[in-house]
Amino acid sequence: MSVRRRFYARPLLATAASIAVLTGVAATAPAATPSAAGSASPVAALDDTYYQDALGKTGTALKSSLHTIISDQTTLSYSQVWDALKATDEDPANSSNVILLYTGRSQSKSENGGDSGDWNREHVWAKSHGDFGTATGPGTDIHHLRPEDVQVNSVRGNKDFDNGGSAVPGASGNYTDSDSFEPRDAVKGDVARMILYMAVRYEGDDAFADLEPNDSVSNGSAPNIGRLSVLKQWSQEDPPDSFEQNRNEVIFEQFQHNRNPFIDHPEWVEAIW
Repeated sequence: MSVRRRFYARPLLATAASIAVLTGVAATAPAATPSAAGSASPVAALDDTYYQDALGKTGTALKSSLHTIISDQTTLSYSQVWDALKATDEDPANSSNVILLYTGRSQSKSENGGDSGDWNREHVWAKSHGDFGTATGPGTDIHHLRPEDVQVNSVRGNKDFDNGGSAVPGASGNYTDSDSFEPRDAVKGDVARMILYMAVRYEGDDAFADLEPNDSVSNGSAPNIGRLSVLKQWSQEDPPDSFEQNRNEVIFEQFQHNRNPFIDHPEWVEAIW
């Protein structure tokens, strides 16, 4: 096993973090464009409508309310995911390209497939953790499906998330060892919020496994992914940026018609876990 590398948090002032969450200002991510999804819905308006039944709750009560809210969604087939990702992850600087999650590379939308150099569909919550495969439901939920380089996707495999390891070839800022994967700093929070979305959305009441995060990195095929303590840290240190907020909006408006609540309300991570 490789020697683990310590993750050093980038200092974030509370005021700056709040502004970033509310306005989507982030120097490390491409800005959202009106052509992709229009302006993001104000959180206050969502609280008056979409999230009204969750307000004022914490712990299991909040998790249960959010589960009910976000379970009202349109589902996609696995083949439909290709076209959906071309919209959700569009490069704001080049509408012909998508941004790959781990590498950050801008690549042509048409270069998708299974060959070396192509991009494919990365299940951030590894589909073997709960054995849901690519079945309609968790296997096709685009809140955790992202474009990624075929070879980097293979390196990540079904590993849990944690800090440390050796550098991933062709994916600067990413690290891996025998049991875990560390994404680049700019998407650490994105990864955490996708994992926690899945834990709230899939509670075992819809013929799929009850997905839950834990603090382990040896989960195998169990319906768990870790490390929760590290994911919470990542979510705090890398708040939602404009690209992530815009992606949430595109999914809500154009495809699944549900939202990732931890993008709209990052403070709910600590309120539940």
